[in-house]
Amino acid sequence: MSENAVLIAETRDRVGKGTSRALRRDGRTPAVIYGDKKDPISISLETKELVKTINHGAFLSSVFTVQVGSTKHNVLPRDMQLHPINDMPVHVDFLRVSAKSQIAVMVAVRFLNEEECVGLKRGGVLNVVRYEIEMMVPAGNIPEAIEIDLLNYDIGDSVHISEVNLPDGAAPTISDRDFTIATIASPTVEPDPEDEEAAEDEDGVEAEEGSEEAEAEETEEE
Repeated sequence: MSENAVLIAETRDRVGKGTSRALRRDGRTPAVIYGDKKDPISISLETKELVKTINHGAFLSSVFTVQVGSTKHNVLPRDMQLHPINDMPVHVDFLRVSAKSQIAVMVAVRFLNEEECVGLKRGGVLNVVRYEIEMMVPAGNIPEAIEIDLLNYDIGDSVHISEVNLPDGAAPTISDRDFTIATIASPTVEPDPEDEEAAEDEDGVEAEEGSEEAEAEETEEE
């Protein structure tokens, strides 16, 4: 397994809402490490350092090394609870993994050559159906993104998962259909402002002419 970012943790001897609240007041976030047929370990992390790690991005799809005393655990964050008001982490669940573990993660989609894309240069619009794809990947080789080259796609074309070069050992969790990731849609035709003004002028003239005709008819009747 490649070098992972390290999170320093301390064990928690006591659990419960009261203990968790006390930890948060002290600037620490309660967490748990579980899985791999071993007993779960209740831990806490320094909230300030945890927030820095989260802000780096891809927190829930990255493997970390959590060091508890002299023991190191390779883990993948599987769930993170946030405070409903300030979005600060209030609890994190970590799953133990090894380099051979196959895990399901959401992997971001990255589009290449948008500026040179045939369809987009002709005025087409990139319609993204999936910004992320759930993949089964080795825990020791989680891809940062799935890259899709748009260079030769034209208006009306679709990008399906079967057309994408996936990283070694990676496979989509959806295997029963060739799902769409994006399409190059026809450009949306917006009305010309000058045409709208001309139409408004014509409507105005017709309205005035109609009023004049109505007045003339009333005069004749009198």
